Amino acid sequence: MQRWIMHVDMDAFFASVEQRDHEEYRGKPVIVGGLSPRGVVSTASYEARRFGVHSAMPMSTARRRCPDGIFLPGNFALYRQVSAQIFAVFNRFSPRVEPISIDEGFLDITGMERLMTQPRAYAVQLKQAIRRETGLVASVGLAPNKFLAKIASDMDKPDGLVVISSEDVERILWPLPVSRIWGVGKKTAERLSALGYLTIGQLAQGSLTRLTASLGQHAARQLMALAHGQDDRPVETAREAQSVGREITFDRDLCTDEEVAEQLLVLAGQVGWRLRRAGLQAKTIQLKIRMADFTTYTRRHTLPTAICYDEDIYVAARELFQVFPRRGAIRLLGISGSGFETAGELSLFADTRKKEELYGAIDGLKKRFGEQIITKAPLLHKDGRGKP
Repeated sequence: MQRWIMHVDMDAFFASVEQRDHEEYRGKPVIVGGLSPRGVVSTASYEARRFGVHSAMPMSTARRRCPDGIFLPGNFALYRQVSAQIFAVFNRFSPRVEPISIDEGFLDITGMERLMTQPRAYAVQLKQAIRRETGLVASVGLAPNKFLAKIASDMDKPDGLVVISSEDVERILWPLPVSRIWGVGKKTAERLSALGYLTIGQLAQGSLTRLTASLGQHAARQLMALAHGQDDRPVETAREAQSVGREITFDRDLCTDEEVAEQLLVLAGQVGWRLRRAGLQAKTIQLKIRMADFTTYTRRHTLPTAICYDEDIYVAARELFQVFPRRGAIRLLGISGSGFETAGELSLFADTRKKEELYGAIDGLKKRFGEQIITKAPLLHKDGRGKP
């Protein structure tokens, strides 16, 4: 049986919702994101992209490139409502839908011949349903696997529909740069370039032995398979969270260890609350640090026992920070937990039981009055309300 996977990606989603709902924004450059001096672009309309504005760009750069743009903080409650409408359409077209983000997902339509004359026509019907029910435009990639479908959906934006068959791999996939392969970031692309692999085709025709020596056996085999258009990953309809985390981009860089400690305390409280609310404990704690020059580092540690309490998360994060080689001011900090275990019953040990009872009371207050109702004492001097 021929396998068919669709990747559906909404075009400039946040900006498109704003243009749909505000006639005065249509045809104009709309930029959604953090409006503070340290904010970043979440989404830029295609009119804004003509000025070189793109997602993840510092908002200050976007303002320089597009001074006459319409800059909006975004209405994320609305975007989630529209996303629910879009995924309701997805679920009508396939029983196997894997959400990737708020505005994209995979649909497995293998074996659905009774509902469609041909896969391409079925993709057209889906695009029409999304536009009819939400007023928004989607691009669709259709292929035998997830990797090729993702590549296809990005090839003819906006309002694209591209089909890549197994026979098209050499013609369509091989001329693309290696950076288009899933998981190939800047550093991996540089290592591949050093080996002489600039395009996917060069990688596919290259030496697995040389690739293994540079990247290791697992990564080398995975990249070589993708370069040949091979990807057997299933569409996962029930995706569990891989991590629970929180990060903060600061309006002013952190320059002292005291400032870092205060923000780690804030983050640890937020991550602990999220873990306990989900009934989870994390064995691995990761610290993310972004410097003023946008260089980003991560450090992680797997603990002997899973944790979910603020103070334990804070201690783990502080230990990771203490071994971090300082290189200047810090722009962003983040803490996340992974390697989950389900929270168990109350402990029989007195110290642990007291901690469970304490956090049970704290979480009860947060559920009733909001997350900010409880503040750590070291943070009170910031503005009297415990806000960083």
